[in-house]
Amino acid sequence: MNSIPILSFAGFSDSGKTTLIEKLIKSLCRKGCQTAVIKHDSHDFEID
Repeated sequence: MNSIPILSFAGFSDSGKTTLIEKLIKSLCRKGCQTAVIKHDSHDFEID
């Protein structure tokens, strides 16, 4: 079975993490790679 690479990004608010990830995904998709993203947001939220 092939291993699946997993990347994780962490940093301060407004440091460009999401922008970097969006550009990385576009680049990987152009090369034919499959991608998936899970975004964790620790701010308060309400469930509808």
